[in-house]
Amino acid sequence: MKKIELLAPAGNFEKLKTALYYGADAVYVGGKSFSLRAFSNNFTNEELAEAIDYTHSLGKKIYVTVNAFMKNHEIEKIKEYLEFLYNANVDAVIVTDPGVIYLAKTCVPNLELHLSTQANTLNKASVEFWKSQGVKRIVLARELSLGEIKEISDSVQGVELEAFIHGAMCISYSGRCLLSNYLTGRDSNRGECVQACRWNFGIKEVSKDGDYYPIEEDERGTYILNSKDLNMIEHIGEMISAGVISFKIEGRMKGEYYLATVINAYRRAIDEFYEKGVSYKDNTLYMTELKKTFHRAFTTAYAFGDNDNTVNYENSQSTGDSLFVASVLGYDENRGALVEMRNRFKVGDTLEILSPSDNFNKTFVVSEIEDEFGNSVTDAKNVQQKLYIKVDYKLNKGDILRRSLV
Repeated sequence: MKKIELLAPAGNFEKLKTALYYGADAVYVGGKSFSLRAFSNNFTNEELAEAIDYTHSLGKKIYVTVNAFMKNHEIEKIKEYLEFLYNANVDAVIVTDPGVIYLAKTCVPNLELHLSTQANTLNKASVEFWKSQGVKRIVLARELSLGEIKEISDSVQGVELEAFIHGAMCISYSGRCLLSNYLTGRDSNRGECVQACRWNFGIKEVSKDGDYYPIEEDERGTYILNSKDLNMIEHIGEMISAGVISFKIEGRMKGEYYLATVINAYRRAIDEFYEKGVSYKDNTLYMTELKKTFHRAFTTAYAFGDNDNTVNYENSQSTGDSLFVASVLGYDENRGALVEMRNRFKVGDTLEILSPSDNFNKTFVVSEIEDEFGNSVTDAKNVQQKLYIKVDYKLNKGDILRRSLV
């Protein structure tokens, strides 16, 4: 049986390396233009070519987003960009605009096309249509239930179905939002969303004397458009049975620690599912892991039908149960782990290891810290300072050290 694909986001080259190190089978990235995450770092053409070669060297796949809506003056530039991606040997491009699909089929007919969730594909007739246009994979609308996905997969053959399994949800239908444009002039459908739905909204009453008084339903009633985060880690088997062949994690704007934590949890859960079946759910570690990084309240969204409890009223997001304190750069048998400091830690602190290796979740007490020049350090408080930490475990480049906040 071919394993499900775990597909992870990568906002830049370092995040791409993190995603692949922690177990992603494939990554999706954006270039400097035509992507719906314009404020992520993204990749230049030279970086894309390097990223494609690097990903393929690991036997994994890379997809590039070209999912912004196109204007007339961009047609020639997009044609050139599609030809560049094809010649760079990208595995597929993720598209939304029918015009971009037309250009791709005209200019580079052998370039594999994946249809973005922004296309709002909700039914088997739409899937058949996009299949007839040469689309190889459909990233389904987030509003579909697993039952509806199963109907599609049973009905339409010869097209792959991809669905989101984890990450931020949009208050608008599959991300088709005009709120950012209306409030700030930055178009979410052109990659410039300010995430206005995450703002703290309020309503005020004007008194007779001209003073303003806030009106609140309760202490949580201001984040009225702030969606909960999707979390389907306990429903891997149901998604596979529905016909999904690729599990997509949201988050090209998310940081290194978020990606490492979430990808590591899903990699381990998927592997345990294939080994043990549904009993993998008995392992509460995975849900605990997902709470160790930034997140909102979790939801299964519409996977099991209509759901009117998808808004996170309490806050914009939580800080998570653990703090990312250092990234491992290497290991010296005599001096210990070479790390780059990210958040403050001290001698005497208990740190936990985040790693795809067997060192995962092992802990140790920091007994000695020294800088690159051999000077003793008791309080690591200089951001990005390189330090050596004595630790009994042989750590690898890319591992992460964190400190519990609970």
